[in-house]
Amino acid sequence: MGARTRGLANNVLSSGKLDATDAISGTIAAGNIANDSLTSATTFGSVTGGVPAVASDPPSPAEGDIWYNTTTGALRFRSKLAAWASGGNLNTGRFYFAGSGTQASSIVTGGEPVPTKGALSESYNGSAWTETNDLNTGRQAHAAAGSSNTDGIVFAGYVGPPNTTATESWNGTSWTSVNSMNTARRYLGGDGTATSALAFGGFTPPDNAETESWNGTSWTEVADLNTARYSNGSAGADNTNALTFSGNPSPGARQLTESWNGTSWTEVGDLNSTSTSRGGAGDNTSALAFGGGDPNTANTEEWNGSAWTETTNLSTAREGGASSGTATSALFAGGTPTPQSGLTATEEWSYSDTTFTVG
Repeated sequence: MGARTRGLANNVLSSGKLDATDAISGTIAAGNIANDSLTSATTFGSVTGGVPAVASDPPSPAEGDIWYNTTTGALRFRSKLAAWASGGNLNTGRFYFAGSGTQASSIVTGGEPVPTKGALSESYNGSAWTETNDLNTGRQAHAAAGSSNTDGIVFAGYVGPPNTTATESWNGTSWTSVNSMNTARRYLGGDGTATSALAFGGFTPPDNAETESWNGTSWTEVADLNTARYSNGSAGADNTNALTFSGNPSPGARQLTESWNGTSWTEVGDLNSTSTSRGGAGDNTSALAFGGGDPNTANTEEWNGSAWTETTNLSTAREGGASSGTATSALFAGGTPTPQSGLTATEEWSYSDTTFTVG
């Protein structure tokens, strides 16, 4: 069969890595090659093969890039690293409450049961929760919007009974009653900022499809959802950009997703799993859906603007928690497992492109 070239042992450095500066050379006796059909396999190519060889790591590698660093003798690749990690615990465990802000600067309010927990408010600084001034109207199953722990609004909800239209504004120190919503409801979706928010769906009863837009002063009724629902998850940047998903519409479809463009709702790709009372973060082009009930789940899914993809689960399956943040930096606090009990646990989602070394 003839000679075959190699060069493995004499090209292994003391560190255990291959020497990319030397082409593979040397001869393997034909008798040491069992498969005689390899008549064209006369040489081993460059150590790096089709992988780019560079003297230093690229400054801005994209996800999926792979290269060989000739200086360090390391094969490296770029991939995403996404995971949930424990954050600081709430001072008071609760569920069916609302949150807004960012992972490092959030505010949560209300919760089950009313009235003992319905007015409570806590602020998060990225590591610990601090009790702040209470809401004026205690409530649960409401919604919230805001960009940090120094601004925000809460609206609608259940006051035990009935439902409420009450809206309150947060200035970082206290809550102030402002103009009410047009329709009282609970278990609704809501997102945005303190001056540009959206409220959608809910339970009046019955299931509700109404959408209301907040301009910083008052609420205005706008186009309805295509499918009335309550306990729907939500994500959104302002009153021109929102996403709602899952929920509990009749007769029970719970994977439906709709996207808001500032004028109307459009049905888009369904979630992979069914659930209600899910947490949500992000906007209608990049979002995260997590947790949920019926039954309780730890499932997490990522939205890329057209489809949902399952990703790393929460540590604790739960529904009815308070969520905030973005698709790459989210927060999920409290909630309830089965049987119902108010959790204090907080989980933080982080997503980053990371460079890994092979070997």
